[in-house]
Amino acid sequence: MNTCQTLFYLPVAICAVHDSPIDALAAMHVPYDEAMDLVAAWWRGDEATCLVACVDGGRAVAAVRQPDGRWVAGNAFVGDICTTRQEAERRLDKRLKRGRRGTVGVIDTKMPAHG
Repeated sequence: MNTCQTLFYLPVAICAVHDSPIDALAAMHVPYDEAMDLVAAWWRGDEATCLVACVDGGRAVAAVRQPDGRWVAGNAFVGDICTTRQEAERRLDKRLKRGRRGTVGVIDTKMPAHG
């Protein structure tokens, strides 16, 4: 089966840094069991670097893998998801205020090709 890979870039405001994606999601108030299920379902061994979840009240949060292997926990701006890293970084810069730091997570979706 052929696949078509599409990358999306998600701006995320950093709240904390953790050693695992489960800890990062739990720090953003995702229930621990739900965080474990999300990580298990997400883990494909590819280069995706971002897990996104919704917590009570509908707030989007994310765990983003950093180059050093640690995981950032933060608030995700899902309304600002982009098809290029540069655009996501530009939108993130507009949202960050008062010395806050941010990062861009990569969401890798693979869908079967039709035809």
